[in-house]
Amino acid sequence: MSATPDPGRTDKVTAQDVARAAGVSRSAVSRVFTPGASVSQKTADKVRAAAERLGYRPNALARSLITGRSRMIGLVVAYLENYFYPEALEKFSHALQAEGYHVLVFMTSQTATNIDAVVEEILDYQVAGIIVASVALSSDLAERCRSLGVPVVLFNRIQDVDGVATVASDNFGGGREVARLFVEAGHERVAYIAGWEGASTQRDREAGFLEGLAAAGVSLHAREVGDFHADTARGAARRMFTDAAPRPDAVFVCNDHMAFAVMDVLRFELGLNVPEDVSVVGFDDVPPAAWPAYALTTVRQRANRMVEAAVSVLLAQIDAPWDAAGREVIDAPLVLRRSARLPEGWI
Repeated sequence: MSATPDPGRTDKVTAQDVARAAGVSRSAVSRVFTPGASVSQKTADKVRAAAERLGYRPNALARSLITGRSRMIGLVVAYLENYFYPEALEKFSHALQAEGYHVLVFMTSQTATNIDAVVEEILDYQVAGIIVASVALSSDLAERCRSLGVPVVLFNRIQDVDGVATVASDNFGGGREVARLFVEAGHERVAYIAGWEGASTQRDREAGFLEGLAAAGVSLHAREVGDFHADTARGAARRMFTDAAPRPDAVFVCNDHMAFAVMDVLRFELGLNVPEDVSVVGFDDVPPAAWPAYALTTVRQRANRMVEAAVSVLLAQIDAPWDAAGREVIDAPLVLRRSARLPEGWI
């Protein structure tokens, strides 16, 4: 049975207290609580027993200030409305904890000034590395991180910045597959609702979609911008299906979060049937896409593989921060459900 720490003690228990109680050196205590450090099992058992008896907890932040390295990873995200990012955040947390790291989450907006300010703040925590999700990074700040030996991985964004690794889905290929679906299903009035136009995901998905249409001799019938927000996407859908004459018979929406809002407008405000009157396709394959209420045909972002790749790249760069950073693109397959008309012969 383990001993209970003395509730009357008010001063903070130190590593030196534990060392005296365990009959070992102060450095031995430090090694026991440093992941990966070399220490015998006998010493580790004595130190942990003394630490539990005294109620000692190691100060990870203080150790990081002394050593200049921590077991913390800074994760920057711009918004959590899209189901994809909370899911990715959970996967990052589990994956990094399995490697002995912990995640510090920082929220920011999509403006370069705010992002740079947040990353500067993260650097004050002596983090071992930084993952930037759904936002871009200035070249100056990327160089500052590199000069400090703090690797940066861009997640779900593609940006040509020296020393910054990138992990993203094949957004271009996914957009092209949506075009192929619409063309082979016989759609003629094809529309697109864009996300935030400063995002590489938006740029590449639209570029792939337009290339796929052009290859088949089909031009875009209508276009609106939803900015990756549900309310903005609803307004875009209302304008698109009221102002465009004749109305579109298929619409590719840049992500699922907006696609759900668009489907609600089409069905419950405008009285249209999906997919009989209009096919709708999204991008991400977040959990609600499979709900019967939406049954959304969409392009799947393989969150597990993307997170695994990002963590692998980051850890490799923590070990060798001066190695060249690369770009990894994960395939993004089309997932067929009931929101889009299927071409003959497709299953």
